[in-house]
Amino acid sequence: MARLYSGKRGSSGSTRPVSRRPPAWFKYEPEEIEALVQKLSKEGNLPSIIGQILRDRYGVPLVSQVLNKRLVTLIPKDVRPGVPEDLDNLVKKAASAARHLQKNRKDYPNKRDLALIESKIHRLSAYYRTMGKLPKEWQYKPVAASLK
Repeated sequence: MARLYSGKRGSSGSTRPVSRRPPAWFKYEPEEIEALVQKLSKEGNLPSIIGQILRDRYGVPLVSQVLNKRLVTLIPKDVRPGVPEDLDNLVKKAASAARHLQKNRKDYPNKRDLALIESKIHRLSAYYRTMGKLPKEWQYKPVAASLK
């Protein structure tokens, strides 16, 4: 996907195979994969980390190929994080940029980056609110406006 505010086309990446079935060398049953996801989520791992562990340790190519379900839907609701992982990562990134700007007030490229990050946060949070994955009262306090 191209970057939103840069005018560049982004970098090309490898494409996943079109096959809807797991490869012939895959040896796990769907029930085993579900049990692994449950176990790893109860240990406190985030969905992206669970996917990496399944890929690296157990050789699971894609959970959605094996189970025809998304990984996030397999995690119990009481263990799921309240805020979706991608939105949480953006909030952490904005906080880090704001801390940097408190020390370096004249860093104008970073000021712009913070504004772009916060723009992404607002768009993503509006999407998650409409989809019902984020509470209606969830609010992000912008830092970029206070730094001007």
